[in-house]
Amino acid sequence: MIRIAIANQKGGVGKTTTAINIATAMAATGWKTLLIDLDPQGNASTGLGIASADRARTSYDLLVEGTPADECTMATAIPNLEIIPSTVDLSGAELELVAEENRATRLRDALREHKGHEICFIDCPPSLGLLTLNALTAADTLMVPLQCEFFALEGLSQLLQTVERVQGRFNRDLGIVGIVLTMFDRRNRLTDQVSDDVRECLGNLVFEAVIPRNVRLSEAPSHGLPALIYDHSCAGSRAYMALARELIGRLPKERIAA
Repeated sequence: MIRIAIANQKGGVGKTTTAINIATAMAATGWKTLLIDLDPQGNASTGLGIASADRARTSYDLLVEGTPADECTMATAIPNLEIIPSTVDLSGAELELVAEENRATRLRDALREHKGHEICFIDCPPSLGLLTLNALTAADTLMVPLQCEFFALEGLSQLLQTVERVQGRFNRDLGIVGIVLTMFDRRNRLTDQVSDDVRECLGNLVFEAVIPRNVRLSEAPSHGLPALIYDHSCAGSRAYMALARELIGRLPKERIAA
């Protein structure tokens, strides 16, 4: 199973929207997909229509209680897409795990024997705490949603420093599959400037597909649906399908063949 963490310590950059829709897009292309909601806010779970009362086993049980991943996995309304949901209980996990010797590797250990999915996306909280550390330690690679705003590169540098530390201590094979430019507005000159600056600094690491500011993307979570299901023809949905195609092209060919 290919494991991709979706992380950025800044909030409001389209991280959960990206997690929901890229997972849906991969499922739509036939990949058996798992989405792990590792954010105590549980927005990815809500955005896929999983009511709080239905979240019997969650990512808290997976990390803290040691419940097997298979028992925490729930079906969604999307064919080929399952989720390990989250609740606010997860907010206490960092305190409960801090004294544990394997506190940074709990998620990796939990997923080691998991089968039944070809690809897994991990939606991280907007911080660089223990939950995100678990995701980066468990992941093969990292996808970074980056909002087209003035302070984007400053926040990105902090995340890249964290990746280097994780590579040094916990996961030497952790890579970065790409940077996704989100909330792109061609009417705003600053958007183009930030995009040009990011591409100049990071080159091919930045995906060609960009995610536009789009009303339908914002509306979809309130209906408990990914945008690709809520309105598959909107600009945001088309952008995420393009991103999925580009992502598949960047995945290791031997892993796809397996």
